[in-house]
Amino acid sequence: MQIRDLPYSDPGDPDIRSGPRFLLWLGRNQLRGQLASMAWGLLHQCSLAGLPLAAGLAVQAVVDRSGDRLAWAGGLILVLGVLIALGDTMLHRTAVTNWITAAARVQQLLARKTAELGSALTRRVAAGEVVAVSTGDVEKIGWFVEALSRFASAAAALVLICTGLLLYLPSLGLLVTLSVPLLALAVLPLLPRATRRADLQREKAGRATELASDTVAGLRVLRGIGGEELFLGRYRRASQEVREAAVHSARMWSLISAIQVLLPGVLLISLVVYGAALARDGRIEVGQLVTVYSAAALLLFPLRHFEEIAMAYSFSRPSARRAVRVLSLDHTDRPASLDTAPAGDLYDPVTGLMAPAGLFTAVVCGDPDEAGRLAERLGGHAQADPEPGPATDGNEPGDGNASKPETVPSVLLGGVPLDELPLDTARTAVLVQDKDPVLLSGTLGELLDVPSSGLVTAEDALAAARCGDVLDALAQASADAGGDPMTTRITERGRSLSGGQRQRLALARSLVADPEVLVLDEPTSAVDSHTESRVAAGIKELRRGRTTVVLASSPLLLDLADRVVLAHRGTVVAVGSHRELLRTEPRYRAVVTRETDDEIAAPDAGDAFRTIEEIGERA
Repeated sequence: MQIRDLPYSDPGDPDIRSGPRFLLWLGRNQLRGQLASMAWGLLHQCSLAGLPLAAGLAVQAVVDRSGDRLAWAGGLILVLGVLIALGDTMLHRTAVTNWITAAARVQQLLARKTAELGSALTRRVAAGEVVAVSTGDVEKIGWFVEALSRFASAAAALVLICTGLLLYLPSLGLLVTLSVPLLALAVLPLLPRATRRADLQREKAGRATELASDTVAGLRVLRGIGGEELFLGRYRRASQEVREAAVHSARMWSLISAIQVLLPGVLLISLVVYGAALARDGRIEVGQLVTVYSAAALLLFPLRHFEEIAMAYSFSRPSARRAVRVLSLDHTDRPASLDTAPAGDLYDPVTGLMAPAGLFTAVVCGDPDEAGRLAERLGGHAQADPEPGPATDGNEPGDGNASKPETVPSVLLGGVPLDELPLDTARTAVLVQDKDPVLLSGTLGELLDVPSSGLVTAEDALAAARCGDVLDALAQASADAGGDPMTTRITERGRSLSGGQRQRLALARSLVADPEVLVLDEPTSAVDSHTESRVAAGIKELRRGRTTVVLASSPLLLDLADRVVLAHRGTVVAVGSHRELLRTEPRYRAVVTRETDDEIAAPDAGDAFRTIEEIGERA
């Protein structure tokens, strides 16, 4: 796989039983690139290992005053130099390719999972953790994949060099061969502690990222309530915890690096002392001593890859564990059949909610969280979410010991369960806009350029959502764009707009899509009552003949609904018109008019609400 061939047509089906298994799966899928990188690494390492032999031959030729052998040694050094340059260049090229392609594979897997779960993702995993996984964690995972091939080539080169030294000069070669395993494995007792410290650092860094992400997302609210300093203090403390954990981890890695320098130094000193004694006694030649010493000195280079792979694994393992946690989130499997979206009534067997086809149905829930869960379920997310626990190597998301979510009956559209439809078909049939929709950065035209039936134009959708003032504001902000609001750029998450403007643009985007069933969760909560009544009328008019479900408690919107449903504690308890339920259902009145329990029990409550209704009729 080359970088120019990205993205992958299919990133594959990952092994999400544990973090290490995911890394192993990723390495197997990069096998071709790993073998290419290992081959170039072997060429580079073996060419480096040949330099001591050439240098020894050159020294011995000078001692023996042999011009022919000196010229031959010089030619050998030139050839080895070319091979070293070629091997090093191609090793870097293939290793970086492995890094980038592995990171791209992980990012595609995360993007696919994000698209699959939609808005449910941030209800099951903190938004900051998703950001950490898709940025820093992807980089760490790619680093391990890149370092793996270089480590393999270095290990193979060590075996070849030690074997060559044993054959070339057994007396000194044996000393080097016996010392190499000690040098490579001396730091193993320290690795578990270093890994734990690295895990703690990554965990604290992830928490700090989550806190920063949540703070930025709610900055406007924090300013409104004067909570900026409070959250700034929390982030400062989290940042200091990350710094302390990083210093604590760096101390251990510094100790490992010191050992990697100390022990090879002891080997070289011992080699010089023992070799000099052998040369003085005439048992070996000076050129042989130079060859063995140079080879032992160059062994330090491949030995460094043992430290690198240990560091890469210790940093990538918690990153892989977090990636597995996100990738293991799933709902029921969907078949690859039933390509055509069914039509008909929308029915939720859990609550008993029925939304007749072609009608405007309003749903009133006393609990906003209950309304959000109902909207999510109407969109086809039929699994209950277990409380996520801490992930460990022995019990990570996806392994056999993890708690399994209990499935609940799927929502039916035209009698067909949504979870039996392919994901694309289900998303086309039912579109859910939650109470906090996100506006991506880009122009207004790009925002409204979404998959749609083609029956609703952007102009009609903007008019129905009553976005006239938003268009005027965008036109004024587009001085260099000819005054066309459709070409005006909207900042990330629409932060340059007010809450009501963002909400209406998001509503226009949903209306343009024109799905068979549109589910809106509090679509007018951020606008004034006058605008709210106009938006409600626009929704009803534009969606005439299409199934629309609105979860809201606003009397202005409820009064325009064809059918109003009251859901109490997860069950439908009353169905009727807005005015009918106001007269006959106390629980409905309590939610819609914010009536207290004492007012419900008052004998003149009915008269009071009849007065409210009469005032509404006159208005």
